[in-house]
Amino acid sequence: VQLQASGGGLVQAGGSLRLSCAASGSIVSVNLLAWYRQAPGKQRELVAVITSGGNTNYADSVKGRFTMSRDNAKNTVYLQMNSLKSEDTAIYYCRVVTGPVDNWGQGTQVTVSS
Repeated sequence: VQLQASGGGLVQAGGSLRLSCAASGSIVSVNLLAWYRQAPGKQRELVAVITSGGNTNYADSVKGRFTMSRDNAKNTVYLQMNSLKSEDTAIYYCRVVTGPVDNWGQGTQVTVSS
């Protein structure tokens, strides 16, 4: 499965963005769907994940502000980001795990100006 992330951009603090991750194949039976981010000089960190059991979990830093969702018919995963802060500035990556296959998207830049 190839992944194409989009939706990043420049936004003022307090604003919103919606990221999309379009998969080239079905995401119905995947084991894990996730969004990660990597800020300059920092390690990549998990932002949100949908497990095979259907649970959605978020990093404490984004709880209540970000919402991850999926559209199986469109083979697309979304990350709605509200009340953005300067510390949310990073490259955002989507990840899809299906059995032993671990796919990452190319990343989309999110820049939040204060």
